[in-house]
Amino acid sequence: MATLKKPAEAQRIYQLHIALQVIAPIIWRRLWIPGNLKLSKLDRVIQEAFGWTNSHLHEFRIAGERYGMTEIESMDGDEDLKDDKKFTVSKVLKDCVKEFEYGYDFGDGWRHRVVVEGIMAQTPYNDWPLCLTGENACPPEDVGGTGGYEEFLESMADPEADDHFENWCWNGGPFDPKGFDVNSANARIRKLR
Repeated sequence: MATLKKPAEAQRIYQLHIALQVIAPIIWRRLWIPGNLKLSKLDRVIQEAFGWTNSHLHEFRIAGERYGMTEIESMDGDEDLKDDKKFTVSKVLKDCVKEFEYGYDFGDGWRHRVVVEGIMAQTPYNDWPLCLTGENACPPEDVGGTGGYEEFLESMADPEADDHFENWCWNGGPFDPKGFDVNSANARIRKLR
């Protein structure tokens, strides 16, 4: 007697709105994320969409659970942290999670609010991670959190400021806080595939 195979469940695509918290003007991105993507890969997609360099630890806080890099955190005895390489987006979000937090660089303390704007069926146009749109440039790595970023922006905007040239050199040239290019973000994301 032949065994009936369960039909493969259709891939689900999550539309996420990700906004950096406690910073003005708002820095945000809108992404399409396949449900079968591991949380560890979602971290990388967020990194590329925002322009971070993946130089620091990260953590997801979803429905009362914490997910991150357990191979590093286990050295600190953090038993509550779940391995983000073992969980997919659809497994942790399902249909019920509408919002969660993504943290990056615990020293600078970047917190991102992630809102699940919708769940759709897979099509040939949305079956890979994609940045749809966004606004404003991401702060440079190691700028010193929200306060450091505000000071950096003031310094970069004022050529007469004492630390203008130092910040200019540290950043490698000018910095446009409004600068965001969706094509560049997607080119970086495509390199992850």
